[in-house]
Amino acid sequence: MFKKISLLKPLPVAVMLLFTLNACETPDQDWTSLLDKNLSQWEMYLSYSHKPGYHGKMPLDENGDTIPPIGYNRNVNNVFSVIEENGGPVLRISGEIYGCVFTRREYDNYDLKLKVRWGNKKWDPRKDKLMDSGILYHSIGECGLDYWRSWMRSQEFQVMEGHMGDYWSGRNTAMDIRAFIPEGIMNPVASEKQPFISLGTGTQYDGFCLRSEDHESPDGEWTELELICFNGKSLHIVNGRVVMVLQDSRYLENGKTIPLTKGKIQLQSEAAEVFYKDIRIRPIESLPAQFKTYFE
Repeated sequence: MFKKISLLKPLPVAVMLLFTLNACETPDQDWTSLLDKNLSQWEMYLSYSHKPGYHGKMPLDENGDTIPPIGYNRNVNNVFSVIEENGGPVLRISGEIYGCVFTRREYDNYDLKLKVRWGNKKWDPRKDKLMDSGILYHSIGECGLDYWRSWMRSQEFQVMEGHMGDYWSGRNTAMDIRAFIPEGIMNPVASEKQPFISLGTGTQYDGFCLRSEDHESPDGEWTELELICFNGKSLHIVNGRVVMVLQDSRYLENGKTIPLTKGKIQLQSEAAEVFYKDIRIRPIESLPAQFKTYFE
């Protein structure tokens, strides 16, 4: 038998304090989900099913004529689809054709979280390579002007087997990253203990940097990724661990350096089957306190 408690009886101070704290803690109130069964907050772009040996030029047909890309919002072969898992939506990207889904709106100064898991299928030209995708942020302009004729100008949070959190510069973009300087054939490697070095267009180094450590979940499990962007600064976070610290996001146009601090978000289709879920975003008015020291 349950004991009846009078509603007029004063509650212990500890219980009242717990109620007060719970009332103040609203961890989900600022988050906006970006994924539903209809992909209502996304558009899509598809370019080509690239072949081995591709070298960045517009593909040609047997007569030597330029083949046009598939283009916007034509979901050929159902490259992008939403399935249900445990009652929630999951975005499946088959990877069969290079391209992306991208947000309808632009974002700046935000915290983005999502979970990723690999599928089983790979396609040319990556059948003998690691499974690959990516989060492209501060995306501006038209799709299809990059090397693979598939994406907008952007900065990249790499999503690749063993390389979660690497950095790639997009078309004519650059950033400063806390990293060891490259030497010989070695790539720069991110380290929060190192000074910032400039990578990408207009710098002495290529636009690529390895994440500091591998924190990807075991095969078949979901990996949580987090991207924090604020005033040109960004953090690549994998399963709660910071793997790269970046600042001074920019691009070069006609010899002029232009800040790149806002834009759309793209998720790549890049010759590998990949699943994304729990995609959510919230605005921020400053860097979270626990991360400010990374930039000091």
